[in-house]
Amino acid sequence: MTTPSAPTLWRTCRVLANRTRLQMLRLLYQDPPLSVSAVALRLEQPLPLASQSLRALEARGLLKVRRTGRRVEYRPALGTSGESAPGLGPALRRAFQREPHPIETLYQLATAFTHPRRIEIYRALHPEARTLAQLKVVTRISAHPLLRHLRKLEARGFVVERQGLYTVAQRPDAFGRALARLAGGEPREG
Repeated sequence: MTTPSAPTLWRTCRVLANRTRLQMLRLLYQDPPLSVSAVALRLEQPLPLASQSLRALEARGLLKVRRTGRRVEYRPALGTSGESAPGLGPALRRAFQREPHPIETLYQLATAFTHPRRIEIYRALHPEARTLAQLKVVTRISAHPLLRHLRKLEARGFVVERQGLYTVAQRPDAFGRALARLAGGEPREG
Protein backbone atom coordinates (compact mmCIF):
# COMPACT_ATOMS: atom_id res chain seq x y z
CA MET A 1 0.00 0.00 0.00
CA THR A 2 2.91 2.42 0.59
CA THR A 3 4.20 4.51 -2.28
CA PRO A 4 7.70 5.84 -2.93
CA SER A 5 6.94 9.16 -1.17
CA ALA A 6 6.06 7.43 2.12
CA PRO A 7 9.68 6.86 3.23
CA THR A 8 10.46 10.46 2.33
CA LEU A 9 7.60 11.88 4.37
CA TRP A 10 8.15 9.94 7.59
CA ARG A 11 11.88 10.62 7.48
CA THR A 12 11.26 14.34 6.91
CA CYS A 13 8.76 14.37 9.76
CA ARG A 14 11.30 12.69 12.04
CA VAL A 15 13.76 15.47 11.29
CA LEU A 16 11.07 18.10 11.95
CA ALA A 17 9.83 16.41 15.13
CA ASN A 18 12.64 18.04 17.10
CA ARG A 19 12.11 21.35 18.87
CA THR A 20 15.76 22.40 18.57
CA ARG A 21 15.73 21.89 14.79
CA LEU A 22 12.46 23.81 14.58
CA GLN A 23 14.04 26.68 16.56
CA MET A 24 16.90 26.65 14.04
CA LEU A 25 14.45 26.78 11.15
CA ARG A 26 12.56 29.69 12.75
CA LEU A 27 15.81 31.57 13.27
CA LEU A 28 16.81 31.01 9.64
CA TYR A 29 13.39 32.11 8.36
CA GLN A 30 13.70 35.30 10.44
CA ASP A 31 17.32 36.18 9.62
CA PRO A 32 18.85 34.33 6.65
CA PRO A 33 21.57 33.44 5.89
CA LEU A 34 23.36 32.39 9.04
CA SER A 35 26.57 30.49 9.63
CA VAL A 36 26.62 27.34 11.70
CA SER A 37 28.47 29.16 14.47
CA ALA A 38 25.90 32.01 14.48
CA VAL A 39 23.04 29.52 14.81
CA ALA A 40 24.87 27.67 17.59
CA LEU A 41 25.62 30.91 19.43
CA ARG A 42 22.09 32.34 19.19
CA LEU A 43 20.46 29.12 20.34
CA GLU A 44 23.17 28.36 22.90
CA GLN A 45 23.87 24.96 21.33
CA PRO A 46 27.21 23.17 21.02
CA LEU A 47 28.68 23.75 17.56
CA PRO A 48 28.78 20.03 16.62
CA LEU A 49 25.10 19.60 17.58
CA ALA A 50 24.07 22.69 15.59
CA SER A 51 26.05 21.49 12.60
CA GLN A 52 24.50 18.02 12.75
CA SER A 53 20.97 19.43 13.07
CA LEU A 54 21.45 21.85 10.18
CA ARG A 55 22.83 19.06 7.98
CA ALA A 56 19.76 16.92 8.80
CA LEU A 57 17.45 19.77 7.72
CA GLU A 58 19.51 20.29 4.57
CA ALA A 59 19.39 16.57 3.75
CA ARG A 60 15.57 16.73 3.78
CA GLY A 61 15.68 19.69 1.36
CA LEU A 62 14.42 22.22 3.90
CA LEU A 63 17.62 24.30 3.91
CA LYS A 64 20.10 25.41 1.28
CA VAL A 65 23.78 25.63 2.07
CA ARG A 66 26.57 27.84 0.76
CA ARG A 67 30.17 26.97 1.53
CA THR A 68 32.95 29.54 1.25
CA GLY A 69 36.18 28.03 2.45
CA ARG A 70 35.53 26.80 5.98
CA ARG A 71 32.48 29.06 6.40
CA VAL A 72 29.13 27.33 5.96
CA GLU A 73 25.94 29.38 5.72
CA TYR A 74 22.37 28.13 5.69
CA ARG A 75 19.13 29.66 4.43
CA PRO A 76 15.62 28.24 4.02
CA ALA A 77 14.84 26.39 0.80
CA LEU A 78 11.72 28.33 -0.09
CA GLY A 79 10.70 26.57 -3.29
CA THR A 80 9.82 22.96 -3.88
CA SER A 81 12.82 22.06 -6.01
CA GLY A 82 15.06 19.66 -4.14
CA GLU A 83 12.72 19.22 -1.19
CA SER A 84 12.20 15.64 -0.18
CA ALA A 85 8.69 16.68 0.85
CA PRO A 86 7.61 19.30 -1.72
CA GLY A 87 5.50 22.15 -0.44
CA LEU A 88 6.62 22.04 3.18
CA GLY A 89 8.93 25.07 2.86
CA PRO A 90 6.17 27.61 2.13
CA ALA A 91 3.89 25.98 4.73
CA LEU A 92 6.66 26.21 7.34
CA ARG A 93 7.19 29.88 6.54
CA ARG A 94 3.47 30.61 6.98
CA ALA A 95 3.42 28.73 10.29
CA PHE A 96 6.40 30.70 11.61
CA GLN A 97 4.69 33.94 10.57
CA ARG A 98 1.12 33.22 11.71
CA GLU A 99 1.09 30.67 14.53
CA PRO A 100 1.19 32.02 18.09
CA HIS A 101 3.40 29.10 19.20
CA PRO A 102 4.94 27.79 15.96
CA ILE A 103 7.55 25.47 17.47
CA GLU A 104 5.04 23.48 19.50
CA THR A 105 2.42 23.50 16.73
CA LEU A 106 4.87 22.27 14.09
CA TYR A 107 6.32 19.69 16.47
CA GLN A 108 2.86 18.28 17.24
CA LEU A 109 1.86 18.12 13.56
CA ALA A 110 5.15 16.56 12.42
CA THR A 111 4.88 13.78 15.00
CA ALA A 112 1.68 12.58 13.33
CA PHE A 113 3.66 11.09 10.45
CA THR A 114 6.96 9.98 12.02
CA HIS A 115 6.06 6.32 11.42
CA PRO A 116 5.41 4.71 8.01
CA ARG A 117 2.43 2.78 9.36
CA ARG A 118 0.61 6.02 10.18
CA ILE A 119 0.99 7.11 6.56
CA GLU A 120 -0.33 3.73 5.44
CA ILE A 121 -3.34 4.04 7.77
CA TYR A 122 -3.98 7.61 6.66
CA ARG A 123 -3.93 6.58 3.00
CA ALA A 124 -6.31 3.71 3.73
CA LEU A 125 -8.81 6.24 5.06
CA HIS A 126 -8.77 8.38 1.97
CA PRO A 127 -11.21 8.72 0.24
CA GLU A 128 -13.55 6.61 2.37
CA ALA A 129 -14.26 6.15 6.07
CA ARG A 130 -13.50 2.69 7.50
CA THR A 131 -14.13 0.71 10.63
CA LEU A 132 -11.31 -0.68 12.71
CA ALA A 133 -11.97 -4.14 11.27
CA GLN A 134 -11.79 -2.80 7.71
CA LEU A 135 -8.55 -0.98 8.49
CA LYS A 136 -7.06 -4.18 9.91
CA VAL A 137 -7.82 -6.00 6.66
CA VAL A 138 -6.63 -3.23 4.34
CA THR A 139 -3.41 -2.39 6.21
CA ARG A 140 -2.64 -5.86 7.63
CA ILE A 141 -1.75 -4.20 10.93
CA SER A 142 -2.87 -6.03 14.07
CA ALA A 143 -5.40 -4.40 16.39
CA HIS A 144 -3.12 -3.10 19.17
CA PRO A 145 -0.58 -1.25 16.98
CA LEU A 146 -3.37 -0.08 14.68
CA LEU A 147 -5.23 1.51 17.60
CA ARG A 148 -2.02 3.08 18.91
CA HIS A 149 -1.31 4.70 15.52
CA LEU A 150 -4.94 5.78 15.10
CA ARG A 151 -4.85 7.46 18.52
CA LYS A 152 -1.75 9.42 17.51
CA LEU A 153 -3.38 10.52 14.23
CA GLU A 154 -6.54 11.51 16.13
CA ALA A 155 -4.58 13.41 18.79
CA ARG A 156 -2.79 15.36 16.04
CA GLY A 157 -6.05 16.20 14.26
CA PHE A 158 -5.54 14.19 11.08
CA VAL A 159 -8.14 11.47 11.75
CA VAL A 160 -11.58 11.61 13.33
CA GLU A 161 -13.58 8.70 14.76
CA ARG A 162 -17.38 8.93 14.74
CA GLN A 163 -19.66 6.03 15.65
CA GLY A 164 -16.98 3.46 14.96
CA LEU A 165 -15.93 4.94 11.60
CA TYR A 166 -12.52 6.51 11.10
CA THR A 167 -12.14 9.24 8.51
CA VAL A 168 -9.60 11.83 7.37
CA ALA A 169 -10.03 15.23 9.04
CA GLN A 170 -9.78 18.46 7.05
CA ARG A 171 -6.86 20.57 8.26
CA PRO A 172 -7.40 24.33 8.70
CA ASP A 173 -3.68 25.17 8.73
CA ALA A 174 -1.24 25.30 5.79
CA PHE A 175 1.37 23.01 7.36
CA GLY A 176 -1.24 20.40 8.32
CA ARG A 177 -2.70 20.53 4.80
CA ALA A 178 0.77 20.12 3.28
CA LEU A 179 1.44 17.07 5.46
CA ALA A 180 -1.99 15.63 4.62
CA ARG A 181 -1.37 16.12 0.90
CA LEU A 182 2.01 14.42 1.13
CA ALA A 183 0.54 11.58 3.16
CA GLY A 184 -1.97 11.06 0.38
CA GLY A 185 -5.14 12.32 2.01
CA GLU A 186 -5.79 15.68 0.38
CA PRO A 187 -5.37 17.07 -3.12
CA ARG A 188 -2.48 19.37 -3.93
CA GLU A 189 -3.26 23.06 -3.40
CA GLY A 190 -3.38 24.89 -6.65
